[in-house]
Parts: sequence; C-alpha cells; structure tokens
Amino acid sequence: MIKEGPQNVLDNHGTNTIFTVWNFKEGADVKKVFQRVCALVINLNHSANIRFPDNGASCIMGIGYLAWNLLDLSKPLPKELEEFEPIVGSNYTAVSTKGDLHFHLKGTNNSICFDMAADIAKVLSPVADCVEEVHGFRYWDGRSILGFVDGTENPESKQREFYGLVGDEDPEYKGGSYLFVQKYIHDLVAFRALPVEEQEKVFGRYKDSDVEMTDDVKPSNSHSALANVGDDLKIIRDNLPFGNMSTNEMGTYFIAYASTFSTVKLMLEAMFIGNPPGNYDRLLDFSTAKTGSLFFVPTLDMLDDFSSDDEEPEEKPAIKEEKYESDGSLGIGSLK
Repeated sequence: MIKEGPQNVLDNHGTNTIFTVWNFKEGADVKKVFQRVCALVINLNHSANIRFPDNGASCIMGIGYLAWNLLDLSKPLPKELEEFEPIVGSNYTAVSTKGDLHFHLKGTNNSICFDMAADIAKVLSPVADCVEEVHGFRYWDGRSILGFVDGTENPESKQREFYGLVGDEDPEYKGGSYLFVQKYIHDLVAFRALPVEEQEKVFGRYKDSDVEMTDDVKPSNSHSALANVGDDLKIIRDNLPFGNMSTNEMGTYFIAYASTFSTVKLMLEAMFIGNPPGNYDRLLDFSTAKTGSLFFVPTLDMLDDFSSDDEEPEEKPAIKEEKYESDGSLGIGSLK
C-alpha cells in the first residue's frame, strides 16, 4: 500500500470554499457509507491534483468525537479529541453544536468546490443530514466582512507544519490535525457606525495598513490582544467571509487547524471569559458565534485504512484502486 501524508491542511490556497457539516441519521447503518466516503475523499484529491494542478483544489474531512466512537475507529482516540463543551463568559458564550463529519472544500474555481460537494452529498445523503453549508469567498486583500485583514498571525513556511500537525507527542496520530470551526454572524450596522479609530481599537490593528498597534496603545480587550495567547502557541486559520443579502447574514466562518486543541481552547477562553475574567474580546459585541464543533483530521493513510473492511481478507485491493469514473454530470467524478 502506498503511504500517504497529511490531508491538505497546510496549504493556504482557496479563494472559493464550501464548508459543510454532516450528522448521521439515528439508527442508520453508517459503516459501509463511511468507508466509501473515506475512499472518495482520497480520490477527489488525487483527481483534482491531476486535472487541476494550478487551482489549489482539495477536500479535507474531519471526524467528530461522537462519530469516531459510533464508527468504532482507532483506539485510543487522538489525545485531545473530545465533545466540545460550551465556554460561558459573563456576556457571551462559545456555543457547542453537534458535528459528525466536516468537509472543507477549497479551490480557486468554485466549480470544483461545487462538484466535490455534490459527490460527497450523493454518497452521504442516505445515512446523514447536511446541517450546515457555508460558501466562503476571498474578500479583497484577505479581509473579513468587517473590513480588517484576517489571518495575519498565521505561521508561515515550516512553522505551519509544527503548529498545524500532530507530532511525536501522539505517535499513532502523527500528521493528523485538530479542526475547530465556528460560524460567526456580524452586526455590520453597529460596527460600521463606529468611527474608524474605534473600529481599530476593537481589532488592535490599523485598518488600512494592517499593522498591529503597540502594546502601549492597543486596548487590553482588543481582539489581537486576547486571541494571541503566546508566540509559542499558534494555530492555522483558514477563515473566509460569507454573505447572504436576502437573510442579512453576514459573517466569518472561523476554521482553525492545530497540532493541539488546547491552544484553540486557550484562545476561546481568553476571548469569551476574558483575561482577566470579565475583560472579554470586544469583537464579540459585534460577532455572535452560532456554531462550535471540534473534529480530528486523520492523515490520508488513515483514511485509506478506514476505507477498508477489516472483515475482508488482507489480499483485498485497497478501495481507492476500485473503479472510479465520472458520472458525466460532475467535473470531478464519483466513486462507483
């Protein structure tokens, strides 16, 4: 069997994105379908790399705590995979919402994302419900809908692997990644009513230049002051804005990949509870967390193992070697 590396969590491409969360239907026979989905994720990535090498297209799947146990996957579990508990502050709460599977579909061409989402839905729909679907896009020079650049603190180069992937501390899951997501809805009317100088104090950054304020100027309750919990504790943010004019839902899909969930949890506690307690992130006055789910992103090699039926003889070919062809209606193709 060809050994595979991590899923594509380190790549920063993707000007168009579809985020979906799926929950298994109660009583559904999910094992076989899950095996097919694991094989499909591998095939979608291979096909995209060959057919669209310059589009940064990829499909990343994360698995939630409840689903991991339901599917009876590898034991012991990844050390920090748990069911996310709400983080309750004096004014705001980081809510917890159920998520069995998360798909992060990205590429410079939205057609690729759409076709990958359609292929996944075709396989999953008989046994699972899609409870969240967000279409993200790159806004100007990497800004959120609020007008400030997002992801400036992201690690670069080799640091991305160090902060984004599990290392030797959990050897069974080395190369995997913890994935935490939140859907934020912004009160644009209230935020835009602030003078630019006040908006900058909310973020702790200057709006036009994206330069961080010095510590003697930056408010202690600014977003940059509280979301940064230490130079040696970083995450990979792959956030994108989204917007719906008819429902007036304008927001940010916060998505964090990290070698450890404890780092993300520290950030959330600082934002929602405050540091010290009560000194919460002022950005929350204009941003409401509607969801909150934790997943683990296995390596492609683990997905290959998950796609196989343990009850079958060892000489059975890997499922990714089965016939894989387009159904004629989708640009990527479907597992047959």
